[in-house]
Amino acid sequence: MKEISINGTLRNAIGKKASKAARAEGLVPCCLYGEQKGENGLPVATHFVVSEKEINKVYYSPNIYLVNINLDGENKTAVVKEVQCHAVKDNVLHVDFYEVTPEKPIVMAVPIAPQGLAEGVRAGGKLVAMVRKLKVKALYTQIPEKLTIDVTNLQLGKSIKAGELSFEGLELVTPKEVVVVTVKMTRAAMGAMAAAAAASKKK
Repeated sequence: MKEISINGTLRNAIGKKASKAARAEGLVPCCLYGEQKGENGLPVATHFVVSEKEINKVYYSPNIYLVNINLDGENKTAVVKEVQCHAVKDNVLHVDFYEVTPEKPIVMAVPIAPQGLAEGVRAGGKLVAMVRKLKVKALYTQIPEKLTIDVTNLQLGKSIKAGELSFEGLELVTPKEVVVVTVKMTRAAMGAMAAAAAASKKK
């Protein structure tokens, strides 16, 4: 997994008014959750802000990152847990990070990478990825940048489901019935099949 470093500033003022003021200054409110829990049993959040420019480097990227956060001189290692964006403008409004350690497995969504020329595509179909990422559980040191899926033997009209996949050192968390990739029928393929059927009848 690639690494990226960002700088954050701790903040004491929280709430909607404080968050709005931070965004007006080009800052994105963030929370970092770790192992520490409060009296209610819920994880304790460390509140901080990061410049919108630095957050965009993390969010607007096809890659997944291990994020090294410098919080007023103290370094934290984390992954992105959740991102809240504006419904219309699509700019980042808030980010939740989860602090990681080398000893504890985490769940993370990893991009898929179909590999090979599917038999169904050779027959005139179109390969379609039904999901962009799959959730896996592992130590963060074992999580790859992408999950390679061999589609060479995938035939026209057929699909690969999450339950049919396995990756060394990773536990697949995505539900087994989720369709990952499929080869859809195209008009060209339908025309070729119709022509082949008509030719066979003439023989």
